[in-house]
Amino acid sequence: MLREIGWNSTRAAAVRQSAALVTVGAALACAPAVPGKPAEQAPVRTGLEVLVRDSMAPLRGLRVGLITNHTGVAPVGDSLVSGIDLLHASPRIELVKLFGPEHSISGRVNAGEEVGDATDPRTGLPVYSLYGDTRKPTPEMLAGLDALLFDIQDVGTRYYTYPWTMALALQAAAEAGLTFVVLDRPNPIGGELFQGDVLDTAFASFVGLHAVPMRHGLTVGELAGLLNGELGWNAKLTVIPVENWRRSQWYDETGLPWVAPSPNMPSLESATHYPGTCLYEGTNLSVGRGTDLAFQQIGAPWLNHEAVVARLQAQGMPGVRFEAVRFTPHQPGDNKYAEQEIRGIRFVTTDRATYDPARAGIAALVEIHALQPDSLQFRVGHFDRLAGTDQIRKHVLAGRSAAEIMAPWREQLQRFAAIRQKYLLYQ
Repeated sequence: MLREIGWNSTRAAAVRQSAALVTVGAALACAPAVPGKPAEQAPVRTGLEVLVRDSMAPLRGLRVGLITNHTGVAPVGDSLVSGIDLLHASPRIELVKLFGPEHSISGRVNAGEEVGDATDPRTGLPVYSLYGDTRKPTPEMLAGLDALLFDIQDVGTRYYTYPWTMALALQAAAEAGLTFVVLDRPNPIGGELFQGDVLDTAFASFVGLHAVPMRHGLTVGELAGLLNGELGWNAKLTVIPVENWRRSQWYDETGLPWVAPSPNMPSLESATHYPGTCLYEGTNLSVGRGTDLAFQQIGAPWLNHEAVVARLQAQGMPGVRFEAVRFTPHQPGDNKYAEQEIRGIRFVTTDRATYDPARAGIAALVEIHALQPDSLQFRVGHFDRLAGTDQIRKHVLAGRSAAEIMAPWREQLQRFAAIRQKYLLYQ
């Protein structure tokens, strides 16, 4: 039962489904290997599924606060069961508080809109917002808890706020002496590639709190380990890993159902381009909000899109094709060009293994400035927060090439690779 987006069930059904998940999980765990069947065909199971199958270890007997949203679900047959309901129905733990990130627990609130506290209508539990006046759980919010549990699907990109909600909660748990458990989920855009610049912490914000690249190639569990270790928080951290997930796997190779993590992340294709196209949130170009292809396309009514596409295509960039398109945003959450026809550039993945969306995003920005320097405008503070530096914007305005802008990234990524390696949980 995914209660916020169309699945309906009673509490009794939730309990039955919880029991069913435990039974099915136990059966799978005990099933003998099938002779001749490759190990890589084993089903991918999220940390939530593993937690339920293993009878709620290591949370048994604890009073728990759960940080989650509509993505914190487990598949059972043809249904998706809310983790809130699974934990609330379990006699092995006491779920006493809920915490919601940006977009709220329902996932329906638009980007950037503050979320208020609430009461969960199904369980009666208090829901504390971590995307309003408070973003780091306060001691009052944590009072009476033994553990904090995090279960939200990330998209693998620094700009997304969900991992930073986790980071602040992890830090708060360390300060309060609470256990912090991450129910891990796959990185939907794979765990092998990490790309873009590494954030300069002078530009830290809630769209990038710590020094990781635009595309980090980590799961939230791995990122939690990295932050806990490198920043010296020394939290009592436990990560319940995803079972049978390999770093090379993209989300559409896991067999798990896609639940849009936020209103404008409708598909894996959008998530694929997001590490590059999200930068345009800090410009006067649309990123396709208000269309079915958000973050797969950028544009503006003034854009000479065909000329930019021709210049980009001439570069022969690996893994991506650029197309000149037109689109009209309907009620876009960013209020850019509502109900106006836009001349756009669509990014189309042709080879995920070689595609660098951060490079593609910078290359397009350079070409747009080269052709239309008087039309391109930056929302300076927001762009620099997303970019994690002011150097990208300054170099674009100075007429530097994409290669010159990206030259420092190699050394940054090499340093990050050495740190990252210590915290990898998957092969």
